[in-house]
Amino acid sequence: MRSRIVTFIISFIVWSLLSFSLDWQHLLVGLLASFIAALMIGDMFTSQAHKWFSLRRYRWFIFYVFVFIWECLKANLDVAYRVLHPRLPINPGIVKVKTHLKTETGLTFLANFITLTPGTFSVDIDRKNQCLYIHWIDVKSQDVEEASRIIVSNFERILKEVFE
Repeated sequence: MRSRIVTFIISFIVWSLLSFSLDWQHLLVGLLASFIAALMIGDMFTSQAHKWFSLRRYRWFIFYVFVFIWECLKANLDVAYRVLHPRLPINPGIVKVKTHLKTETGLTFLANFITLTPGTFSVDIDRKNQCLYIHWIDVKSQDVEEASRIIVSNFERILKEVFE
């Protein structure tokens, strides 16, 4: 029940911020949409809802957004260089990376942000062994530890603070 309440509150806050309106019709529709979302997916959102009231997590998440923007910018420049280079220097492949994240939400965020970063794409998540399979445009190492350090270490440290 607690996770549904947290889902309702977060959904309504996001709705309010995106609608830019304090008109009662917008607020009513936002309350209704948030209520329906909480009923449908509230139990899938988080298993430890009380942790979502910690302000420290939100500060880490804001920091994470800036880290992601920086990593995304670097990856965009790298991919643009490869596309514009006459010999197209790519070495594509699928690598296995190890993660220390344990929560489903943390793993989902990690996989999605890896996919959003140009040059990488999350292919599969192995929950049993806590591994992700990533398609990488330029495989620098097939070693699990080295690939994990290169691809996930920047994201994982911060996501651990946010979701665990």
